[in-house]
Amino acid sequence: MSLIRDTFRDRSFLSKLFRLAFPIALQAMLLATVAASDTVMLGSLEQNAMSAVSLASQIQFVQNMIVTGVVSAFQILGAQYAGKRDKNTLNRLLCMSLRICVLVSLAFSLLCFLCPASLMRIFTNEEALIVIGVGYLKIAAVSYLIAGITQCLLALIKLGANTAAVARISGVAVVLNIVLNGVFIFGLFGLPQMGVAGAALATVTARVVELVLSVIFAWKDNFLRPDLKKLFAFDKALSLDFIRQLLPLMGAYLLWTVGFTSYSAFMGHMGIDAAAANSVASVVRSLVSSFMKGLAGGAAIMVGYELGQGHLDRARTYGDRLVFMSVICGVLSGLMILGSIPLALTVVKLTPGAASDFITLSVILSIYIVGCSVNSVVINGLFASGGDTLFDVYSLAVMMWGIAVPLAAAGTFLLSWPVAVVYFCTCLDEVGKIPWTLHHYRKYRWVRDLTREVS
Repeated sequence: MSLIRDTFRDRSFLSKLFRLAFPIALQAMLLATVAASDTVMLGSLEQNAMSAVSLASQIQFVQNMIVTGVVSAFQILGAQYAGKRDKNTLNRLLCMSLRICVLVSLAFSLLCFLCPASLMRIFTNEEALIVIGVGYLKIAAVSYLIAGITQCLLALIKLGANTAAVARISGVAVVLNIVLNGVFIFGLFGLPQMGVAGAALATVTARVVELVLSVIFAWKDNFLRPDLKKLFAFDKALSLDFIRQLLPLMGAYLLWTVGFTSYSAFMGHMGIDAAAANSVASVVRSLVSSFMKGLAGGAAIMVGYELGQGHLDRARTYGDRLVFMSVICGVLSGLMILGSIPLALTVVKLTPGAASDFITLSVILSIYIVGCSVNSVVINGLFASGGDTLFDVYSLAVMMWGIAVPLAAAGTFLLSWPVAVVYFCTCLDEVGKIPWTLHHYRKYRWVRDLTREVS
């Protein structure tokens, strides 16, 4: 009871958390809204168009997770150096991140442009979906190249505690994307109806605008103006610190990304109705999970600041409160998923079979989201703030790759299990690792100051 009382009575804690977490949650929700608009608009034209774009977007999902791994390493170290107000080291970390993210984004962009059909066949064997997805990927490939640069700049702006600016940038990009979706997909204002190609073109245009705004805000920010003269500078000690954070993060993100995209592939191989139901459920999950992403992102920055300043006891206290808040967030998110079922079925045209699958998937998802909330805040927020990143690798290797993926794969390709059973298997990892996550949390190995004096 004292934890609950202290959490809600500490106005300083709540004020700092809200100031950091709310804009991050808003940004995540805005980004998810773009996927929702694609689903609704394309779903209103044709179920196959919606399903194909959802599957094609898994390519960007993989790229985004790799870029996120790099940016997360930047944010882990960057938050602690920002707490010390060490702007020179922060700038060096930014340049390291930019080098890696640009190379990764360029590789994915070329793959999507040169061999889109091969990429689509990873996720579905339905030729109708492959043909539609190829048309989408060839245009969207340009946006993948831009994403790496933008993510690094937005992370820098967040580290300056200017998360509101990040929300504004994303807000402009999202509104533009949704408006252009309507114009290009349906052919408004005298333009030809472009369908899937229109959705891709709208995405590219919005990403270009987002990059321009990110550059403007990053160079105008009073906290740190990027110094790209250091873009190819090398600092051995700092590079080793960065690599020590990056390697476990990349391992965890790759394990999670390949596992999570395999879940979409399983659904894609269970028929068109299952793929459509999973597409809509994925959009609902993305929208609702915005709150936990905001809480996790705010936790990582806020606790990282305290650790970088040497306030270890305060960081530990904040951690206990954030764990409690993650449970509340998860329960509320589950109720929101259940409440969204009638609305989703109203705005998206699904066949009776796909609609039935979607309802069942949503019920399962409402339980999964509780585990996802706790694990996101604790692992991606608190553990990450102190550089305790190896735990995520272990938990994913055991729970996702040792249990969830093998069971779902067997149910899809060998045992012909119903869609609901296979989907339930894909949700086992997040729920199953809650006790393990909380046990590791209580060891408080994440309560560490990672900074050094850099010449």
